[in-house]
Amino acid sequence: MPVTAVQGIRHEVRDGVSRITLDRPEVLNALTPELRDRVVALLAEASADPDVRAVVLTGTGRGFCAGADLRGGAAGGERVAGDVARLLRLGAQRLIAAVLDCEKPVLAAVNGTAAGLGAHLALACDLVLAAESARFIEVFVRRGLVPDGGGAYLLPRLVGPQRAKELMFFGDALGAADAARLGLVNRVVPDGELAATADRWAARLAAGPTRALALTKQLVNASLDADRATAFAAEATAQEINMTTRDAQEGLTAFTNHHKPEFTGR
Repeated sequence: MPVTAVQGIRHEVRDGVSRITLDRPEVLNALTPELRDRVVALLAEASADPDVRAVVLTGTGRGFCAGADLRGGAAGGERVAGDVARLLRLGAQRLIAAVLDCEKPVLAAVNGTAAGLGAHLALACDLVLAAESARFIEVFVRRGLVPDGGGAYLLPRLVGPQRAKELMFFGDALGAADAARLGLVNRVVPDGELAATADRWAARLAAGPTRALALTKQLVNASLDADRATAFAAEATAQEINMTTRDAQEGLTAFTNHHKPEFTGR
């Protein structure tokens, strides 16, 4: 599929991987409402397309994503009670939910600064690769704002409440190595190796049993809010569903016959 560029996004589907590249380097890939909605739509398309088996989300230039683009006046003007909550529900929260709910594994390749909503966009992904120059910034406190885009939901689950409060209360930039130490990042690689590493990881994901990965993602995400009985019931249901897939049968047959399985995502 050819690369398409729409509203500051480059998109390509190749070898089973949907590659979404934020492409407004002059503003560190800050998200306009149109850009945000396009990412949501592309994630929904990836979920529904059986030929897409993994998603890579990255940016161009020095930034992964600097958060919401407020230059259009989002921070000013007269508001009616309920306006802000509605904007968040339909905007930043919908974006993060689209990542969490995507039925394909989503890999973030964080090439530079990930601030505010941009940081939460990366942290919502299933796997996070970071270039050595990457930085994560809970920038909201610097603007006198409450974190949005699911930050107060995501961060405590990744690093615990004390660390989350430290990051959100002070708004200090967190380098890639420290982010990895805290468990926010799976791996840090040299800047020049980020794209190639992301391609390798995406290829491995795309060659995997796609439905099993989707169900595994669903189980892990739900387990953070579930008691043991609920988690065990969900696990049993997921296993029951997955056993109807061709890939599960292929995996069991390959194990029995001592050959490498070839998964098709079905």
